[in-house]
Amino acid sequence: MSTLTLTLREVPAQRLDLSPLSPDRLAGRSAAEVGAIELSSGNRRLRVDSLFKVAGGYESVLEICNSCDKLDRIGEAMTGGQVIVQGNAGAYLGARMKDGKIEVQGNVGAYGATGMRGGFIHIKGNAGDFLAAAIPGDPKGMQGGTVLVTGNTGERTGDRMRRGALLIEGDTGDYCGSRMIAGTIAVGGKVGRFPGLQMRRGTLLLRQAPGTLVPTFSDCGEHPLGFLTLLVKSWRTLPGAFAKLPESRSRVRRYMGDLANDGRGEILIWV
Repeated sequence: MSTLTLTLREVPAQRLDLSPLSPDRLAGRSAAEVGAIELSSGNRRLRVDSLFKVAGGYESVLEICNSCDKLDRIGEAMTGGQVIVQGNAGAYLGARMKDGKIEVQGNVGAYGATGMRGGFIHIKGNAGDFLAAAIPGDPKGMQGGTVLVTGNTGERTGDRMRRGALLIEGDTGDYCGSRMIAGTIAVGGKVGRFPGLQMRRGTLLLRQAPGTLVPTFSDCGEHPLGFLTLLVKSWRTLPGAFAKLPESRSRVRRYMGDLANDGRGEILIWV
């Protein structure tokens, strides 16, 4: 079998660190060898086979069934392969991910895609606070790749984001794109207060005007921007709503800022 399936027996009492189960660490291991791997849970070390039913063997796909929000660091630092999460996932999903694909059928906890450099993450539910943001002490958040969220995201989405594309079909919380260094964040639903706070560069592309805009953004008026046609074309192969956007819709209202922090970022609102 090309798929290694891990089925969670029951919700663990404490959070589990699943970083040892990154696809890179599973290559060439049998089901018995995977079952003997130890995971950290609080101050304890627990074998995989004491927590999961292990079936199949890993070649290119890892599937985690009956998953819950206590399973942290799924797909951390992976450089290839595919992870499918049937259920919810905990914090730090795809942290420092370099390549490969992660698909989550449910919701994701805080700090998903932090430090991500490449690959593709598809979250079919909601994502918690600090999606694609920098963890405390790290100067950069997401640094490459693509994250697609079908649902909503929490506060500080894209905080200190450095590069890459973050596409959110639903709503996002306050301070979206705060302290953003570069990259693109597109939001199909409502946006919380003060998007782009202390933004240095990068693009926030919004389908709806935010409720409260930072006063240090300058209104540059309405413009047709041709690059949006190319940007929308690049999303054609993605699943979901962004792949269906009309290429002809290139007119936006442009705000430049944050003028208190270099002022070369932009908030574009489709009109």
